[in-house]
Amino acid sequence: MKWQGRRGSANIEDRRGSAARGVGRVTGLGAVAILLLGYFLGVDVTPLLDQGPVYETSGELTSEDRAMGDFVSVTLADTEEVWAEIFANALGREYQPVTLVLYSQVTPSACGNASGATGPFYCPVDKKVYLDTDFFTTLSRQLGAGGDFAAAYVVAHEVAHHVQDELGILDQVNAVRARSSEAQSNALSVRIELQADCFSGIWARQAAESFGSIEKGDIAEAMNAAAKIGDDTLQRNAGRRPMPDSFTHGTSEQRQRWFATGFDKGDLRACDTFASRNL
Repeated sequence: MKWQGRRGSANIEDRRGSAARGVGRVTGLGAVAILLLGYFLGVDVTPLLDQGPVYETSGELTSEDRAMGDFVSVTLADTEEVWAEIFANALGREYQPVTLVLYSQVTPSACGNASGATGPFYCPVDKKVYLDTDFFTTLSRQLGAGGDFAAAYVVAHEVAHHVQDELGILDQVNAVRARSSEAQSNALSVRIELQADCFSGIWARQAAESFGSIEKGDIAEAMNAAAKIGDDTLQRNAGRRPMPDSFTHGTSEQRQRWFATGFDKGDLRACDTFASRNL
């Protein structure tokens, strides 16, 4: 992905280096399994991890930290331009960009604590995306989904949830989920997540056309990441038998297919997972 030297976003809230209280860094395969389970089930599993002492960070960012922050900022700027254009041309309305919070280890959000146990997420209450860039290390080293475009896919997916919020989709679906059974709520969650994957595909297509930032192999990185974080794959890798009623994000095949649909079609109407009989 060609991102160096390009415009970054002004909508970054960088909390890295701030004093914080919370858990220590997750270490060990057992802790990683807990972290991934919590992230992909949408549950904060911080109490299951070693609580560790109160700590204060040094306030100094490494060159790698700064580079990753710059990368996220450029990726976010790309999403802003893409969605502003789509909202204007396809919907005749203005897109309100999301704020992305960069943090280290733990930080408060209006949706509860953000930590390594929650993974990246979008909070509709304060309309912010929360991201500890250490998650990209987990994605690459533990899940086998390396590459800068795999990381860009993660950012684009969380921004896509904000797009859903802007379109009024999240409020409608979450209202239904609140009065549904657990299995029905999970099924609706899958449709939300697959639509976000599809929207991510639209972003990737538009980024390739508008910025020329997509390089050979980038889409394959995103597709690989989508496969590695499918519910069925994660449950198998955790030594469990896949249980579809517990899926909240979709299978590996579904996540790949809906990302590809967005990339191939480039049209919001093609991403209506709620009307689709075949997810």
